[in-house]
Amino acid sequence: MDIGVLREIKNNEYRVGMTPGGVKELVRDGHSVLVQCGAGSAIGLCDEDYAAAGAELVSEASEVFARAEMVVKVKEPQPEEYQQLRPGQLLFTYLHLAPDLAQTQGLLKSGCTAIAYETVTDARGGLPLLAPMSEVAGRMAIQAGAHCLEKAQGGRGVLLGGVPGVAPGRVLVLGGGVVGINAARMALGLGADVTILDKSLARLKELDGLYGPGLKTLYSTADNIEFELSRSDLVIGAVLIPGAAAPRLVTRDMLKLLPQGAVLVDVAIDQGGCFETSRATTHQQPTFEVDGIVHYCVANMPGAVARTSTFALTNATLPFIQALANQGWRQALQQDEHLARGLNVHQNQVVCQAVAEAHGLSHTPLDQVLTTN
Repeated sequence: MDIGVLREIKNNEYRVGMTPGGVKELVRDGHSVLVQCGAGSAIGLCDEDYAAAGAELVSEASEVFARAEMVVKVKEPQPEEYQQLRPGQLLFTYLHLAPDLAQTQGLLKSGCTAIAYETVTDARGGLPLLAPMSEVAGRMAIQAGAHCLEKAQGGRGVLLGGVPGVAPGRVLVLGGGVVGINAARMALGLGADVTILDKSLARLKELDGLYGPGLKTLYSTADNIEFELSRSDLVIGAVLIPGAAAPRLVTRDMLKLLPQGAVLVDVAIDQGGCFETSRATTHQQPTFEVDGIVHYCVANMPGAVARTSTFALTNATLPFIQALANQGWRQALQQDEHLARGLNVHQNQVVCQAVAEAHGLSHTPLDQVLTTN
């Protein structure tokens, strides 16, 4: 199979969909890999490294799109990218289609087959291709939030860890999944006063067993959220419904409960955000203020630590890329029900039910796609 790796073009996105090590594995399997020049140079993965691994370097993205049977990326295709996709071509990347009608329509129009990292599952009910970036984003959320709390950044002027004689900052984490637990771990490490909310009692028990009384756990209700907002310096939005738009847990009216200069970090912004006042921002302009509350809503947070993120992501994606390349997408999905759940769009059809429901589009069941040649 001819596999293409692009240089990402989203604002301040320096990750790359495949490392030279991954190229070497695919070439060893008998595939050819086209890598756009400069795809990994920003994070120290030089063109020479890819060439030494067996890749063919091409200068233009258009050549990658024209020749590759499978395109591997990190971020969702931008308009100038999805316009170059073609019928029968396989796209494997993060998509986050539920809040993005324009991209959904672009992929449908292209006729491509698009598999989303974020809806691939595993035998334990986890999301193995989302988890590495969720780990990074959860840890970064505290790092970014702590910076935004500085007075010069518009924040309250609170040091999360406090100092002797001064109470630490209060951190509220909404959601006890991978993002939430990594955010809580980082905040606890800084010495903050941390509370985490989730709707799963089993998850709350697990977190209590891991961290004991150092981490406060609460069952997630509107009443508990409102009470905790009133005493929080930093709020981390870490909720996720796989493939679907994130639930809005904090309304604009609820912002008045927060102290002035408090910070909201919306890690769910890729799926539309869990704060009503959220809108996607970039690393260039990461924050904005609403009613005296600082919002940090960068849609590709892990891109700020692109080298770490690239290796974490590609460690997880490579086995799936190999399966798709070695078996072809249809056979690979027939043999792996968890990879099959990653199929979002196929030949002008929406296969992911959550995406179809989000946009009011017709839905084609996965089984129907896999059994129709």
